[in-house]
Amino acid sequence: MEIFYSKETDGVSVLLDREESAHCVKVLRHRPGDEVTVVDGKGTMYRCRLEDDSLKGARATVLETVPGWGTHPYSLTMAVCPTKNNDRYEWFAEKATELGVDRIVPVIGERSERKVFKSDRVRKIVLSAMKQSLKATLPAVEEPLSVRDFILSCGEGLKLICYCFEGETERRTVTDVFPVPEAGVTPQVTVLIGPEGDFSPAEAELALEHGFIPVSLGPSRLRTETAAVTAVAACYLHFLNMPPVI
Repeated sequence: MEIFYSKETDGVSVLLDREESAHCVKVLRHRPGDEVTVVDGKGTMYRCRLEDDSLKGARATVLETVPGWGTHPYSLTMAVCPTKNNDRYEWFAEKATELGVDRIVPVIGERSERKVFKSDRVRKIVLSAMKQSLKATLPAVEEPLSVRDFILSCGEGLKLICYCFEGETERRTVTDVFPVPEAGVTPQVTVLIGPEGDFSPAEAELALEHGFIPVSLGPSRLRTETAAVTAVAACYLHFLNMPPVI
């Protein structure tokens, strides 16, 4: 199935931007009268009929509206320190989107080797992954901020930190702390993943002071991006059979 993305829809018609129009018309050679599938990034899929094949802005008429298309029954924020190699972080963002994530927050730790992070490229990767994995909700990729600022600004919900603690603090596995799925309730989950050198003791202590629960992802020593995808997959599988809240 070919999926196109549009931020401009009123429920009656949709307008594709230049990039999506070129892909639709020039690459895939769609012409007026063809049926196309468009998502709005907010959870709705539109089955449409192409009316105008302009490369500057192809327009289509909505035939059917499907809300909550490809959604998941939880809200997941992944706050992950940028990896030394950009490709590894991009891989994490792609796989997290395929599984199901709502926010990706690059956080800069005291021990982070990469202090500068450009979000625009990751946003493009996430957009492509959303369409590829048949979803209509586009995860937010936020601008980077410090681990400390993220912890202090983090709201309510289940907040988890993956940190070694070196025997200082008892840790349960991540699946042990997930809530029991409850119909009609959207669990709010936040997972904090550190850099290659892990969080500093001060950052870990601050997280505990602000309600983060220390968790383990198993006995293996995982790279930052592997740990992040493992946490996303655990959440996805835990809530898999819970009906989505639309």
